[in-house]
Amino acid sequence: MQQGVPPPGGFLEFFRAIAATEPARVFAIVDGATLDFGTLDARSDAMAQALRGLGAARGDRVAVMLPNGAGALALVFALAKAGLVWVPLNTALVGDSLRYILGHAKPCILVAEEALPGAVPLAALEGGAAARFEETLPDPADDFAIGYTSGTTGPPKGVRVSHRMLRLAGEGVLLVADARDGDVMFMWEPLYHIGGAQMVVVPLLKRAVLHLVPRFSASRFWDEVIAAGATHLHYLGGILQILLKQQPSAKERAHGVRVAWGGGAPAEIWDAVRDRFGVELRECYGMTEASSFSTANRNGTHGAVGTAMPWFEVTLRGPDGGPVPQGERGEIIVSARDPLALTQGYLDNPEATAKALRGGALHTGDSGSFDTEENLFFHGRMSDSARVRGENVGAWEVESVAAQHPDIADCAMIGVAAEVGEQEIKLFVQPKPGVSLDAAAVSAWLDTRLARHQRPRYIAVVEGFERTPSQRIMKHRLSRGTDDAWDRMA
Repeated sequence: MQQGVPPPGGFLEFFRAIAATEPARVFAIVDGATLDFGTLDARSDAMAQALRGLGAARGDRVAVMLPNGAGALALVFALAKAGLVWVPLNTALVGDSLRYILGHAKPCILVAEEALPGAVPLAALEGGAAARFEETLPDPADDFAIGYTSGTTGPPKGVRVSHRMLRLAGEGVLLVADARDGDVMFMWEPLYHIGGAQMVVVPLLKRAVLHLVPRFSASRFWDEVIAAGATHLHYLGGILQILLKQQPSAKERAHGVRVAWGGGAPAEIWDAVRDRFGVELRECYGMTEASSFSTANRNGTHGAVGTAMPWFEVTLRGPDGGPVPQGERGEIIVSARDPLALTQGYLDNPEATAKALRGGALHTGDSGSFDTEENLFFHGRMSDSARVRGENVGAWEVESVAAQHPDIADCAMIGVAAEVGEQEIKLFVQPKPGVSLDAAAVSAWLDTRLARHQRPRYIAVVEGFERTPSQRIMKHRLSRGTDDAWDRMA
């Protein structure tokens, strides 16, 4: 193995060893109650036996639609022990979205807390035989989960995540977050998102404790962080921006958080986050397809997403497939030093697999640039842009500026068809509570802060946005029409 790459293996061997030698060691705090390794081991053994009794054979898929909780954690380890493939489902899914994933994944069992047609209630897997589940552990290369992408730009794809990949995702958390023994990891992210799933490995690698809350709440956030005694908070999407939009409070400095870590913090807010909340910011970049983390900022370079994880090599390529000069933008390409660090592909989607995995590397579709120290800077999705009067305008460029408006809670940019030429920019803005936004005034404010080709022609004021589990705005749900927005050319 290359230097810094963890030894071969998955994560279950760590779990079994700790449960056997230190059963009273705390794994997590859930709903105010302590969940120790011994209890989690016994509950997951019973669930694995119950799943076998329902006919689930090694390699079968099991869909799980549960909120965070002790039972959900036990089920994750039960599935791993039984060699079953976890298909985590967003608990908010209904209708066509739910039918699509179930039809695509074809699980043999659906486990849910609520009464869904054909579902097995979680309680039906509890209270079984106390005998140990002694089957051989799955191979690290075996699929452990099918993680469906958020679907911000189209139908979700099922990413194949192996046992080894989840292990490396946990190792990635340690590096990004500078995790240490004794840390308390505040966990709002759902288990059905990779940001939550990766956390179940952390207590196996460090003497750290997870502190679970049901969901992200901006109004309760600092109260919950303080009550948890948290040393770390995780952010995704617009979480930090949402917190910065809250009314200042003494609670923002009354916590013990050492590090805020995650992805989605533009350089423009770094100083504000550090100054206001008193935390160290640790930005990273990655995708589910690459064990969650590809890079981590461990040297404090302002605005960067850092340097490659030990198990990856990260390069940039231009449209012709060749390298790009230092400082210029190119597509982020991730190659693995560990052969199991990248996904083996998308479930039953050979076209998407062939497009993403080429030449043994993951072609991310994301835009990045390097500085002279090989720090990577993220510039958004290559497809998340508009072509305006011959210029490519990335959504990141416009949104990061508009989000600084004092009365805007959040925003999103898309490209819409132009009457003449290529595209025009349409900006959706959500006002802060109790504030009335005037689109013309917002446009005038932006005019002094954006280049001419970056200025939105259309501005739509909205009450809120549909979001993915990681709090990213679902842009494919935004209106492409122009008759529902203020038009600067009208």
